[in-house]
Amino acid sequence: MANITATMVKDLRDKTGAGMMDCKNALNETGGDMEAAIDWLRKKGISKAAKKAGRAAAEGLVGVAVDAGTGVLLEVNAETDFVAKNDEFKAFVKDASRLALKEGGNLEKLLASPMGSSSVQQTLTELVAKIGENMSVRRAAALSVNPGVVAAYVHNASSPELGNIGVLVGLKSTADKEKLSALAKKLAMHVAAAAPLALTREHLDKAVVEREYNIQKDIALQSGKPEAVVEKMMEGRMRKYYEEVVLMQQIYMLDGETPIAKLIEKESKDLGAPVEIEGFVRFKVGEGIEKAEADFADEVAQMAGTR
Repeated sequence: MANITATMVKDLRDKTGAGMMDCKNALNETGGDMEAAIDWLRKKGISKAAKKAGRAAAEGLVGVAVDAGTGVLLEVNAETDFVAKNDEFKAFVKDASRLALKEGGNLEKLLASPMGSSSVQQTLTELVAKIGENMSVRRAAALSVNPGVVAAYVHNASSPELGNIGVLVGLKSTADKEKLSALAKKLAMHVAAAAPLALTREHLDKAVVEREYNIQKDIALQSGKPEAVVEKMMEGRMRKYYEEVVLMQQIYMLDGETPIAKLIEKESKDLGAPVEIEGFVRFKVGEGIEKAEADFADEVAQMAGTR
């Protein structure tokens, strides 16, 4: 039997919002498998989260840089929010983001790029020694469009180029670039808030779709309806799922009523030229990083026997 620690229970609770005992039961039932425990809770109707973004374990900043139809996102992590607000740290992220744009989002080339009298990696190492907290350049991504524009948006911005969520949206079109950029910026704001998983249904990971289908089917079967009836219900259930996670099928959050696909059709007519979303990239600080250590509250819970 797996050793279910208080840290595991807390992490599952952070990801799902379920109660502590429900999380403990889910982990026990699944042998401590976090992903399977999330599915177990959803099938029981205890957790309804469709996406497991969870609460970020790491701090830091996402930097953005855009120039002439190309944009880049760069995530730099630190251990605490205090360091993320440090002016030297912010200056490093901003400068590194601009260098990442020159390197096309290639992380290896970025770290070797000159920054001042040394490289990006060496500058970061010196910053770590100076501030006394571990930091890392975690990831970078670039997006280019021609003809067209790339626009960026940062959420919870500490400056126009830094925040805890960064988004790039690329629009392919020969329309007026100023108007096209304004549209791309609004779409980037939507992506920041709605967190789509893919541009279209075809872009979704097939394993993710299969997993969601199985979860929704198990939930539907709990109604007691025959499997043949449940199979017919699945079309509607999956349509709702796609409307939640596919950008082109989402409702535009800035007006609350227009599907993104319809918005693009309308804007193409208004701008006098076809407009196509070439792609998008969304970074949230710390997403996917698990906490390595239990905090004091976890230790107290473990001492109390929550294992």
